[in-house]
Order: sequence, then structure tokens, then C-alpha cells
Amino acid sequence: QVRLVESGGGLVQAGGSLRLSCAASGRTFSRYVMGWFRQAPGKEREFVGAIAWSGGSTYYADSVKGRFTSSRDNAQNTVYLQMNSLKPEDTAVYYCAAKRGAILTNWNAYDYWGQGTQVTVSS
Repeated sequence: QVRLVESGGGLVQAGGSLRLSCAASGRTFSRYVMGWFRQAPGKEREFVGAIAWSGGSTYYADSVKGRFTSSRDNAQNTVYLQMNSLKPEDTAVYYCAAKRGAILTNWNAYDYWGQGTQVTVSS
């Protein structure tokens, strides 16, 4: 069982930065792929990025590639999403999620979810 709690969301102007954190409970956190997803009002949940359990492999959606970076600290049971050059279209509720095995981009492959944190980017 893994419990996830996101933090770090907020209101930022376009071009600004935010860093989201996802704190996990559970002794086997280091063995999970951690994914980031977002959902804007009236839209489907979409994949943002993911990081392998070792932290050595990451994968990002084209819409955020070069602007967002995920990292993890397995000793602290925490994964991060650094978001730079934010755009109004990045506005959404951001979720972290966990799964075993390989990095996948479909949300229904992930077993554990946080409650989400709101990110709002003003123009």
C-alpha cells in the first residue's frame, strides 16, 4: 500500500515556475514508477511525465518536454515535478501516481493516487 500526498501548487504568472512535491508512505516506495498527471476542467486526465524507480529514466509528454523535470529522493520518499516557463494552458489539478513495473502513460495503469494539487497560470 502506498499513500501519496501532493503539495506545492498555487497561482503563478505565465513564464513563472513552481515545484510540486509528492510525499509517499510505504516502505517499498523506491520500487515504484512515479507518474504525474493533470486534469483541467472539462478535459480528460492527461499524462505529464514519469520517473523510474531508480530515477535514472524519465519520460515526458511533448507538451511539457523541456519545461518540466521530475526527480525523486527515495531516502525521503518524495518525488518532485519542477515546472518552468509555465503557460496558461498548464492550468489544471496535478496528481502524482504510483505503479510497479515500466513507465506507462495511460492513467489507468497506475495503482495509487494522491488527492491532487491545483496549479493556476495566469496570462
